[in-house]
Amino acid sequence: MFVLALTSADQRAIDKFSPTLRFFYNLTNSPALANWLLWITLTGLAVLVYKLGFAKKLPLGKSIVIYLFLIIGCLFLTFLAIFLPIAEGLMVAALILIIYKVRLNREKKAGRI
Repeated sequence: MFVLALTSADQRAIDKFSPTLRFFYNLTNSPALANWLLWITLTGLAVLVYKLGFAKKLPLGKSIVIYLFLIIGCLFLTFLAIFLPIAEGLMVAALILIIYKVRLNREKKAGRI
């Protein structure tokens, strides 16, 4: 099997990646696959944050349009997420919204709201 050795310049470039992309790159050793995994992660987290914080009951056609634009928008976010912690920010936002929804449901069950 032929293995390419990383130069010091390659390693410095990898060290500048965002933590999520660096994780995916170290996991796969493939830049293309790491970028696709980053896009899938960003899309999943963006959909989760949208559903937890902003989604309303909409007709099917409108929902499809919104999710289509969300998926396309995540392509742009993927370029930013190469060096910026976009995925980590979405993880924090999702965690905060999950905590909020759990507390809201507990309050509703207790009859306080």
